[in-house]
Amino acid sequence: MVYCQGCAWRCAYCHNPHLQRGESDAGPAWGEVLAFLARRRGLLDAVVFSGGEPTAQPGLVAAMRAAKRLGYRIGLHSAGIYPRRFAEVLSLVDWVGFDAKASFNSSYERITGVRGSGAAALESARLLLASGVDCEFRTTWDSHCLQPDELEQLAATLVHLGVRRYALQECREGVKPRVRNEGWASAALLDRLGRRFEQFSVRRA
Repeated sequence: MVYCQGCAWRCAYCHNPHLQRGESDAGPAWGEVLAFLARRRGLLDAVVFSGGEPTAQPGLVAAMRAAKRLGYRIGLHSAGIYPRRFAEVLSLVDWVGFDAKASFNSSYERITGVRGSGAAALESARLLLASGVDCEFRTTWDSHCLQPDELEQLAATLVHLGVRRYALQECREGVKPRVRNEGWASAALLDRLGRRFEQFSVRRA
């Protein structure tokens, strides 16, 4: 896993808030990562670019191509923040984990703190589904940010778009301290969500 710095959104439950501003010098340079990957050929199969938001990095395309030249399969974790940049890497990736935060409406802006974020994510989601790239859509669910009925609305929207594989992830304490929601998702809610998708999984924090 390669964690890229920088993200334009400010989701309250982000589990890597230290990567948001992209100002840390603590991580290795890409050249060091590439040298490590060269040494591990035959031992590792794939490189997954995560973040932060990887498509915020102007060197992402070149980095993916360099990793592919070493024989690695390429994965990407993305929230679809930058549709044009997202489209550029779709021909290079073998798998995408797409973060769908809400139905692509004003709920997105409430979660991300950025106007127009829902429209950008929707455009990227459509690009991904049209590309045929193997993918999983997933939602990190904080019930303080998204009500159960809104979560079900999101699931219905994803099914309408053509999503087949979906995962619901419990949030971890992130930027803003909060009291853990012990109820989280009821068995009935999980059952209703699971019935909508060909593949459905639940990941507890």
